[in-house]
Amino acid sequence: MLDSRQKAQGLGRAAVVITSAVAIWPASASAHVKWFAPYNVPSQPRVLSQLFDLLFWQPITLAILVLLLTCYAERGSFGVAVLRTLDRIGRPMRARIDDLYRAGTGGFFVALATLGHVILTPELKTDVPQIPWLQLLIAIGMFWRGTMVFSALGIAGLYAYGIVEYGIFHLLDYPIFLGLAAYLALSGLNAKLFGLRPLDVSRWAAGITLIWASVEKWAYPQWTYPVLESHPSLAMGFYANYYMNAAGVVEFGLAFGLLWTPLVRRLSALVLISMFTSAIGPFGMIDAIGHSMIIVVLIGIFIDDEPNVARPPLEAVLYFLGALVMVLAAYYGLHAAIFGTLIW
Repeated sequence: MLDSRQKAQGLGRAAVVITSAVAIWPASASAHVKWFAPYNVPSQPRVLSQLFDLLFWQPITLAILVLLLTCYAERGSFGVAVLRTLDRIGRPMRARIDDLYRAGTGGFFVALATLGHVILTPELKTDVPQIPWLQLLIAIGMFWRGTMVFSALGIAGLYAYGIVEYGIFHLLDYPIFLGLAAYLALSGLNAKLFGLRPLDVSRWAAGITLIWASVEKWAYPQWTYPVLESHPSLAMGFYANYYMNAAGVVEFGLAFGLLWTPLVRRLSALVLISMFTSAIGPFGMIDAIGHSMIIVVLIGIFIDDEPNVARPPLEAVLYFLGALVMVLAAYYGLHAAIFGTLIW
């Protein structure tokens, strides 16, 4: 009979296998549909009574199983060994995380300034001629630590301008930029936010961004259907409605993982990096520019070795389900409050 350590090792191996399989999930699961297909934010989303069917709960159950297996593995010798391996992989870059953020931010805003007529992401258009110059100044601010705070204010200003032009609900797709601004300001001031390191603030912003985005795949699957029609191989033979449900669950589960314990969040970051980089091939330069900042943040999460302790696996499941309930309530409740749409 296997002892508890052997069981944990076996569960850990299974978790790694399943997680590796998720890494090859097709690129449209991570491509931002608003950049490539028509959308209408105020329109009626699919109501929750239509969402909660077997095609939704099947992938949710699988996501919970993967989370449980990974959490069990983290508490055993196999999980410790995986973390040590990840530490060795990330060690050469760990001292350069701040340089990574600054270089990535500089390159991103130079690209936006060159592209022109874009606020922060490809679908957020503007004709204001001063915007590209502000983006260039944000990039220049990365050269000196003392000016990073001003660059952070510039990013926050662009986000606020986006809210004015497109509304708060649309800009809730991108709190990662507020997290980036917070990172730059805190790093420039060598400060923390309520005890959180700058990297942790950006990590939470990235996780919340992807959790929110996952609901869009459930609420508005029809927005992605033109993408699947033009790239039919991406659906891997699945029916479009099942594919969209599963894609949303994959994104939600990995985004939740970014907010959890070291092994879970670092493996989640690794899978997401694979997904976002694989989307560049079929979707091109627009996708490369649009996702470059989140890829930078994910790399920072992957190589970070903050030694938080593992937490009970069942606790992870409870938080996962709690997060699922809260984000669905927030998404549908806010949409109904702003646009007067139906929830159930």
